[in-house]
Amino acid sequence: MLYIGIDLGTSAVKLLLMDETGHIHHVVSREYPLMFPHPGWSEQNPADWYTQTIDGLKELIKDCDKSQVAGISFGGQMHGLVILNAQDQVIRPAILWNDGRTEKETAYLNEVIGKETLSRCTANIAFAGFTAPKLLWVREHEPENFAQITKIMLPKDYLAYRLSGVHCTDYSDASGMLLLDVKNRCWSQEILNICGITEEQLPNLYESYESVGTIKRELAESLGLPQSVKIIAGAGDNAAAAVGTGTVGDGMCNISLGTSGTIFIASSSFAVDQHNALHSFDHADGSYHLMGCMLSAGACSKWWMEEILKTTQYSEEQNRISNLGENQVFYLPYLMGERSPHNDPKARAVFLGMSMDTTREEMTQAVLEGVAFGLRDSLEVAKNLGIQITRTKICGGGAKSPLWRKIIANVMNLKIDIIESEEGPGYGGAILAAVGCKEYESVSDAVEKLIKIVDTVEPEEELVEKYEIQYQKFRQIYPSVKGLFQEL
Repeated sequence: MLYIGIDLGTSAVKLLLMDETGHIHHVVSREYPLMFPHPGWSEQNPADWYTQTIDGLKELIKDCDKSQVAGISFGGQMHGLVILNAQDQVIRPAILWNDGRTEKETAYLNEVIGKETLSRCTANIAFAGFTAPKLLWVREHEPENFAQITKIMLPKDYLAYRLSGVHCTDYSDASGMLLLDVKNRCWSQEILNICGITEEQLPNLYESYESVGTIKRELAESLGLPQSVKIIAGAGDNAAAAVGTGTVGDGMCNISLGTSGTIFIASSSFAVDQHNALHSFDHADGSYHLMGCMLSAGACSKWWMEEILKTTQYSEEQNRISNLGENQVFYLPYLMGERSPHNDPKARAVFLGMSMDTTREEMTQAVLEGVAFGLRDSLEVAKNLGIQITRTKICGGGAKSPLWRKIIANVMNLKIDIIESEEGPGYGGAILAAVGCKEYESVSDAVEKLIKIVDTVEPEEELVEKYEIQYQKFRQIYPSVKGLFQEL
């Protein structure tokens, strides 16, 4: 049988066709625009997601035996606010995960409602990118739109709705809305009341591997697919990527180097750190996970290379770097503010330590190291919870860089396992589709059979020691300049 994974990203939708053995037959990508109507805002038109997804599906399956397609599932950008009216029409453009307009609403939730209340109700505190602050913003600034809301959805769930006709979401993605009681896997009535919404306005909750229904008849006919094709709930992009890298089971870890950066730690038990520096979310396998999220990871490298150096020769630039662990230039990777562990939307990127003899290579190296140091900040929070991590998987565009993998392995003192497939959320979505169609008994059963490690990057004792000294310097920079960010 064949299974389709749809990775709804920030800049493009990526579709993947996989068979029951895990073999990838075809991958298709379709781009769509980002809109920045005001400084710090980030929006997209959900219709673009759907149009490009359908166009991509036609390309994906044109040469396969369509009768063998059994299920479709998703991995999707998290936190985005999609609102529909009574006619199931999109009311306004989706407000995305990297939108920074909700500073006032985030502060209200954390300071007036209180972090203790939020953590008790949802296991998390408010971050500017989360969905609940966006709802408060719409209520305050667009009351005519707020009054029309009949359904509140997340980005990938809009696709699932358009394919199946079912208003649905999964627990992993819903965890990032600040509306879900993560521990008990249900909506938090107390937080819904604070946001002025009802449970009827929210989608039905499913496990990531559960079927929400089948493909719409008219859509199946137009695509040439069986009407029995199941639509499986799917997961938030990081949980889907974790499935796609085999990060399932207590203590398993995955680092994602996409536009943003995450460290994802699977857990069989529910946990919350004292300061809510890490997100405490439900996992796509039915258990839990902790996650530290940097808003700018691969984005830092892309900005430095393409906007500042005016080059796309990433490998060529990195090949000139040799003095690992000895760089005297430091970089704070906060181009768009920062989420974990600082929760500071006003934080900005900083270079520190340049002199007259600072080289291009040292600046490039500092960017790569700054992201690695930022990820380690979240790892340190996990360590303080008593979680011991010795190795991790890695995925995302940045993970294709051997140099960046080596830096991360030594900064974090972790063995980094390289897997055969680097398709992340799309592959995870296809695996969830296979599980939902009963091809495998469980998510853990599927990843055990499908995920293959092909290489491991080992930390080097001498480099680990050098980077320990460098990291202790790095972690002093943000507290020293934090006050300036508020003034700027």
